Amino acid sequence: MLQSVELKDYMLKNPVKVKADADVFDAIKSILEYKISGVCVVDDENHLLGVLSEMDCLKAILTAMYNEETSVGSVKNFMTTDVFSVSPHADIVDVAQDMLKRGYRRCPVVQDGKLVGQITCRQLLRAVEEFSRS
Repeated sequence: MLQSVELKDYMLKNPVKVKADADVFDAIKSILEYKISGVCVVDDENHLLGVLSEMDCLKAILTAMYNEETSVGSVKNFMTTDVFSVSPHADIVDVAQDMLKRGYRRCPVVQDGKLVGQITCRQLLRAVEEFSRS
């Protein structure tokens, strides 16, 4: 079954990301285009600032509709900033357990404060599938 291995071997090395000042609709376009459930939010130096999920986007749209606003607004107004992130050298089993306990579908991978990847439930399932064949 799944052995203890470093996360860097299974993480997405180039996750979809947006800037905090991007329009929410630009983030939604990326979410739909890449068929993902959320995006990482970074600054100009690729420091992780937060995560914007599909649910955050729905909240943004409904808030704008309720307030009869003509614009939804910026990602920074709706992103989650209290983000659980991990090192690329973290143990994949430990990360899977933490994600399950917290109910997270994705986890940014950060090294020296900068976004270097992302691990998702799908990558974890691929790792399990790969180890089941060996």
